[in-house]
Amino acid sequence: MGHKEPMSIAKALRQIQENKLILPAIQREYVWKPTQIIRVFDSIMRGYPVGSFLSWKVLPATVSEFKFYGFMKDYSAFNNRHNPVVDIPTDREVIAVLDGQQRLTSLNIGLRGTYAYKVHGGWANKPWSYPERRLYLNLLDEAPENELGLKYHFQFLTKTDIDAAADDESKSWLPVSEIFDAAEPSAMMMIPAKYGVGNNLKAMELASKLWEAIHHSASLHFYEEDVQDIERVLDIFVRVNSGGTVLSYSDLLLSIATAQWEGDARAAVHGLVDSLNQTGNGFNFSRDTILKSGLVLADIGDIGFKVKNFSTPNMAKLEAGWDVMSTSLHVAVGLLSDFGLSGGALTADSVLIPVAYYVHRRKLGHAYRESPASRQDREALRSWVLRSLIVRGVWGSGLDTLLRDLREVIKAQGASGFPVSAIEQAMALRGKSLAVTDALVDDILTLEYGKARTFAVLAALFPHVDTRNLFHVDHVFPAARVNKKVLARLKNPDGTPLFTPESIEELVSKRDRLPNLQLLPGLENIGKSDKAPDDWLAAEYPSPDNRSAFLERHALPSPLPHSVDEFTAFFEQRRANLTARIWMMFKISGPEPIGTPTAPQLADLDEELAEGDYEDD
Repeated sequence: MGHKEPMSIAKALRQIQENKLILPAIQREYVWKPTQIIRVFDSIMRGYPVGSFLSWKVLPATVSEFKFYGFMKDYSAFNNRHNPVVDIPTDREVIAVLDGQQRLTSLNIGLRGTYAYKVHGGWANKPWSYPERRLYLNLLDEAPENELGLKYHFQFLTKTDIDAAADDESKSWLPVSEIFDAAEPSAMMMIPAKYGVGNNLKAMELASKLWEAIHHSASLHFYEEDVQDIERVLDIFVRVNSGGTVLSYSDLLLSIATAQWEGDARAAVHGLVDSLNQTGNGFNFSRDTILKSGLVLADIGDIGFKVKNFSTPNMAKLEAGWDVMSTSLHVAVGLLSDFGLSGGALTADSVLIPVAYYVHRRKLGHAYRESPASRQDREALRSWVLRSLIVRGVWGSGLDTLLRDLREVIKAQGASGFPVSAIEQAMALRGKSLAVTDALVDDILTLEYGKARTFAVLAALFPHVDTRNLFHVDHVFPAARVNKKVLARLKNPDGTPLFTPESIEELVSKRDRLPNLQLLPGLENIGKSDKAPDDWLAAEYPSPDNRSAFLERHALPSPLPHSVDEFTAFFEQRRANLTARIWMMFKISGPEPIGTPTAPQLADLDEELAEGDYEDD
């Protein structure tokens, strides 16, 4: 394996344009989020290395034996997630990237293409929810203070965003693609003037710095494998993509904490993580979550994972309160378990932190979990936890800012009860509203069997369920009866198929959706098996009053379907019932807030950058 001469970013992208630098079919598709792209460009502007790359020289004789793809240029989360297939002539060699695809694709998108991600709260199945965005650099100033540690102000913006910023004297947005297109220094020098900042020294400095980083600096280092044995190449690919354990930033911070504590910080943190994860049906809390919890519960002002926050005074404060904080975390995890959550159903570990802070602030013990006097407060907390897990993006980027805001609200208004209204107002001011919208309802109703958010939705919709016991997510109309092969065998009296291929596809698509799901006790669900819903209900609840009560509790229409030809009508009615219940569930409950939430009125840079990360939460 040889080391090639380093090349500039511009040179690498020109090779991508000419299909001289391509991707082998063994590569996964592009998965990076906008914030990851922005961090790469920030690193480039700072002169930081972006890592080495591993490539494979594919000789003409081997080209025809393998399938290749081009790099993504215009990514759309709606309808363009897949790399284009490229037809490579068999009379020339090419270079295939084995390691570094995500970084090179990110450079390609930022400098040559577009990124379309879903607007937070937009309809998942509507193209207009995915506006096309280009990467821009603000030529007038560096990035505002942010949790990602960004120095330079890059953002993905739509044309509408640019038009809206036209009168903002603190911003002059330069399309980064124009820097790539300006191959010569003379062309680059004209760019600031084009945007009305030609006499601004800051603008000239930033444009020149980016141009140098793209066109002049030979910052990309490639190691090249030239073996033509495909089995050997596959082995290399697997090795570089599943290699040794990476030392995380929290590992380094934990080492600093260990040096600061009089006791053994590493043993204390690891022991607590292991103990918490054994609660109930088991959790998967990380060391990062517990360290972050410690910073929040110790009321340390800046809770970011920064070396300065792991100072001797802060670590002394953390160590002094560790035992009490550990107890609060155990109570908080116990509450999450009581709410029916576990590692498989908890979509965001960070929800633990404000729950733990509330417990810690009120000095609540395990008795709180059972006390009849605390039942209403527990229900308010349970409802908020589940709803925050249902709405996408709440616990994503901008987490530190959100946690600080929630801590201040709980500190000011949580002395006697969980301040639901004030907390939700603070969240809304951070662009993380729990308010119900038509798009949210549609998103919830398309949730599927087996997804983590599905359990949270059902548990929130049906608070009568005692989630401290084992409950299963169950198909109301049995999945076994809505099977393609089973449906294809069904006939009309005259022998013709009961369902067309199109209607079979439609029925199967609805089978695993939320309107056909409910929560049942484990043993009851096992006994139900694939019985017809109406027959099962009559056998399980002989009394008409009990049957009516069951249907009411589960928002089920009456009568329940008996055969699959009644399934569609049942599905649509249950969908309508759940829609009404979702609107009711997301109404803010609890006392009116006292005073004004401490969050600022406008979302900050972290919230703006986080928008593109929401869709997979």
